[in-house]
Amino acid sequence: MKILANDGISQSGVDALESKGFEVITTKVAQEQLENYINENQVVGLLVRSATKVRKDLIDACPSLKLIGRGGVGMDNIDVDYAKEKGLHVINTPAASSASVAELVFAHLYGGVRFLYDANRNMPLEGETNFAKLKKAYAGGVELRGKTLGIIGIGRIGQETAKIGLAVGMKVVAYDPFIENVDIKLSFFDGQSVDFKIETISKEEVLKQADFISLHVPAQKEYVLGKKEFELMKDGVAVVNAARGGVIDEVALVDALDSGKLAFAGVDVFENEPTPAIKVLMHSKVSLTPHIGAATAEAQDRIGVELADQIEALLK
Repeated sequence: MKILANDGISQSGVDALESKGFEVITTKVAQEQLENYINENQVVGLLVRSATKVRKDLIDACPSLKLIGRGGVGMDNIDVDYAKEKGLHVINTPAASSASVAELVFAHLYGGVRFLYDANRNMPLEGETNFAKLKKAYAGGVELRGKTLGIIGIGRIGQETAKIGLAVGMKVVAYDPFIENVDIKLSFFDGQSVDFKIETISKEEVLKQADFISLHVPAQKEYVLGKKEFELMKDGVAVVNAARGGVIDEVALVDALDSGKLAFAGVDVFENEPTPAIKVLMHSKVSLTPHIGAATAEAQDRIGVELADQIEALLK
């Protein structure tokens, strides 16, 4: 049986699938050519990340398909309910990339509080001629320790983000419409662990209390953070979005940065991917990454192996 990993898969995932008797195709097929390729090769399993779209028309046009797999969490690029109605298996790997996304959030936070997003732009241009000026400009950093981290969405990734925040000495507050409380276990290299319980509070209280806010929510029909939400925040707060593009109103985000309401923003996902708004890309207070939350070797290995195990269980 042939599995098309159209957005790529780790070598460990390829090895795991091949060891179970599947033929793995890693050719990148353009969206408009996908229907013909699947039918010509009698592909039974289509694996995607965020780039490839699997909509009703493709599902209807490819009778050989038995399974659609998403290497990651969000499945907004797949018509999940329709696929299931048509008898297809739809799988994802919700836990595999959580730690990687959480670490990226803190990469943005640590880089933000020490102005690395701006220093790395200006040092190559002015470091040789205006070193003292730049040193003074970036001398007002702050520490994360002792500050309040607000997490909107305390599912798997939100909990991993909370773990890092707690480990570095932050107070963690959280909002989630579906979860009342979570138990967080911090495990250390020597086998010791510490347990924490986080009781969720209202979204408004998180926005008012937090010094830093991290979003961990699925795609939404409406903005999670817009003009009204920014107005509730402290002055000088920072926001990181490594969840989904479109959950922050980017016009309101730029306005909040310009006014000083936000000290900085970390943005990994954008409303218009793969062509993000130039005002976001060029803003001097934005720390930027190109949707790489799950893009670590360790996460991709976990994703590949987890997909292989699920595929074997469902198709063999």
